[in-house]
Amino acid sequence: MTTDKDQYRIKTEPFYQSQGDEVALYEAAYAARLPVMVKGPTGCGKSRFIEHMAWKLGRPLITVACNEDMTASDLVGRYLLDANGTRWLDGPLTTAARIGAICYLDEVVEARQDTTVVIHPLTDHRRTLPLDKKGELIEAHPDFQLVISYNPGYQSLMKDLKQSTKQRFAAFEFDYAPAEVETAIVAKETGIDAELAAKLVAIGGSARNLKGHGLDEGISTRLLTYAAALIKGGVEPKAACRMALVRPITDDADIRDTLDHAIDAVFG
Repeated sequence: MTTDKDQYRIKTEPFYQSQGDEVALYEAAYAARLPVMVKGPTGCGKSRFIEHMAWKLGRPLITVACNEDMTASDLVGRYLLDANGTRWLDGPLTTAARIGAICYLDEVVEARQDTTVVIHPLTDHRRTLPLDKKGELIEAHPDFQLVISYNPGYQSLMKDLKQSTKQRFAAFEFDYAPAEVETAIVAKETGIDAELAAKLVAIGGSARNLKGHGLDEGISTRLLTYAAALIKGGVEPKAACRMALVRPITDDADIRDTLDHAIDAVFG
């Protein structure tokens, strides 16, 4: 019979290429049950890192994709009306606190600030979660850990974490991997040869140089794997790159032409 914990466990190892001492540092943070914040650009491997660490530590993982419409009730739970009256349904944060899972709030700045404050009691010495509507105070399971992520490149006065929230977390800062490491990642993820992976990474580097000069965000490692998958599936490389690397990130004709020229230069 499947337990609550089992349904949230990651059964197979998610591939993650370490770039430094982040694996050991995360293990230390988890051993101390410190809440963790992961910062970095879109598609650089933040979520994959958390999935890998949950697998490595043997902990269940509950992931929440945050959005601007998310309420505190979406996180902690609510009463529902059914044929037998009302019943309480735990939200993902409450479930994680009860069963001792890692709760991962992805792109947490997308949530309203009045929503994110509900995590505060779980991120200090109290390690508790008040369910005001239910009149219950949950003491977090000893194995529970809270992890949040966001992209600092999209920060604004309207979308940023309060200092009172930031200073409750230990933090990791991620970036796109060096070219040789990213080449190995793309090759491993998709099964293409290293030479082709290196060409895709070169195009990605060209786009990232345009960040702040017409592009809000560069080509992510995720998009590089999309292009590789298309090529492996038989799509002509230039067409695959335009479809997976250029068209998703810009509608600006000049930027698009610049990137298309970069693709032509790499693939001849």
